[in-house]
Formats: sequence, structure tokens, C-alpha cells
Amino acid sequence: MRKISIAVMGCASIAKRLMIPAIQGLPEYFELAAIGSRTSGKAEEFSKAFGVEGIVGYENLLKRQDIEAIYMPLPTGLHEEWITRCLEAGKHLLVEKSFAMDLGSAMRLIEMAKERELTLMENFMFRHHSQHNFTWEMLREKKLGEIRVFRSQFGFPPLDKDNFRYDKAAGGGALLDAGAYTVKASQWFLGQGLEVISATLYLDPVTGVDIFGNVSLISRDNIVAQLSFGFDNFYQCNYEFWGSRGRLLAERAFTPKPAERPKILLEQQGERIVQELEPDNHFMNILKELHRSVAERDGSRHLEDILDQSRILTAIQDTAIKIKL
Repeated sequence: MRKISIAVMGCASIAKRLMIPAIQGLPEYFELAAIGSRTSGKAEEFSKAFGVEGIVGYENLLKRQDIEAIYMPLPTGLHEEWITRCLEAGKHLLVEKSFAMDLGSAMRLIEMAKERELTLMENFMFRHHSQHNFTWEMLREKKLGEIRVFRSQFGFPPLDKDNFRYDKAAGGGALLDAGAYTVKASQWFLGQGLEVISATLYLDPVTGVDIFGNVSLISRDNIVAQLSFGFDNFYQCNYEFWGSRGRLLAERAFTPKPAERPKILLEQQGERIVQELEPDNHFMNILKELHRSVAERDGSRHLEDILDQSRILTAIQDTAIKIKL
């Protein structure tokens, strides 16, 4: 197996806590070549922590000819500039969600990736966790009967006010962060082509960003998805199917830790089962998919998902009732 030389553009918390350890945990797949930062302090901190070169300035990172791929944990508001520059430099990309500020930006970047035959992936790692195999099996076997509604909730208590998620220019807001997971789960399970029925976003009066919201979507098969998300919520991280013959609830749908044994509740008439599943590392799994996509020059397969996700998010932004708190 050919190793791929990869670099990290940005010293975000998720990179430090989860993604860089996952990269270094796959030495047969990747060689972590460098970590880029805007500041010398962060570059030095990450260099010491992970034993790799720290580079000051993202533009200097892109000058490295030996680097094939970039993991980008930058805020969404910086994506268009730096994805563009990475693609121009011939780099494959794994980009933290949400991919783009709007559909127009996503379309421009996707066309660039197609022209250059480069892999472009959005880092919704939960799709690569084995716990969801159980859900798909229950759906294929019609254990729930006919699906009547899909629900998903992802929200958590307030963050520190200097967090970029409260910065509108940086692409902040609950929809593009926590809400994007619920939209992605709907898209994954119910199929592409979802349309917005209704949406409400609640805006922080100081920052102007949406801090919680509710959305209803409908699939091509006329199944409704009811989604809720927020930064000012009691913690929830789930999806639920309610059918004519049963109900399924995945309680830690999006953020199970690598050593955690996730549980899925299955209810049928007179029966209630809590299925405990094997731990899995979805951070490593999505990196393996990045490696496969780059090695096999199969970069186009992820682009339709990115485009449809961006279309739905933009439709929500454009049509939502916006309420100032």
C-alpha cells in the first residue's frame, strides 16, 4: 500500500484531539508531513505535540511539493479562499463541515476539483461508524414497517463566546455546525433531493448568528424529516425512525468516542431491545476512505453529496423564518 503524504491546515481543537491522532494511528496509510498555522506559537505547540514540522503561514504549507493531501479544520468562512488555493496547488482535500457558506461557493469549488481530478471530501465522520450498519439492516429488513417520520437532534450548552461558531463572518451559527449533521443524516438515510417544508432560526441579538433552530424536510418518497439543533440546548445527539411497526433510536449518532460502545434502542410491539454495538473509530475510517479515493483516483464520488448538502443548507438559510431573541 502506498503511503500518502498529508498535512494539516489549521490548529483547531478537533485536529489536536481527534484527527491528528487518527492520522498518526494509520502509519501504513499516511505520513503526516507538516502542520500549518497562522501563528508561530500554535505552529510550535503542535510541532512539539506531534513530532512533525510546524509551518507558519498556510501559503507556505502549499509550497511543499511533497504533500499530496490536506486536512482542513478551518472555519467555514475561510473555506472558499483556502480550498481554492489548495486545489490550485494540486492538493486533495478533506474539509471540516460545513463545506461552504452557500451553494454558489460549493458549486465553484466542486467544478475546480472536477477539472483537476482531485479528491474533495467533507468530514462527516459519523457516516463511517459501524454502528449505523445496524440501522441500515433494520431498514432493509423492514423491522420498523413503513417509515412514518425521521427525526434528528444535535445540540449542546453554550460555548465560550470567543468561539468562532459565534462569528457570522467565519461561518458561525448552529445550522452550519450542529444542524448540518442532522441534515446530512436525513440526506444519507432518506436520499438526495430533500426539499424544505419549513425552517425557523433563532438569532442571537449581539452576534447575529443563529443559535438554535428547527427544520422540516420532505423526501422524494414523501417521508418527513424533523430536525432540531442548537448551541443553547440540553445535550442531544441522536436520530430516530418511527415506523408503522416499530421505532429505532440511535442515542449517540454523531459523536461516539473511539472506545465507546454505542447503543441503539429498537422497539416493536411488546418488545424493547437496547442493542449494544462494538466500538469503532470513525475518524480513522473516513481517513481510510480519503486514502482509497486518492489512491484510486476516485475523487468524484463525494462531490454529489457535498453539492446536495450545500443545496439543502442554502435553501434553509434562504427560506427560514428568522427570530431575534
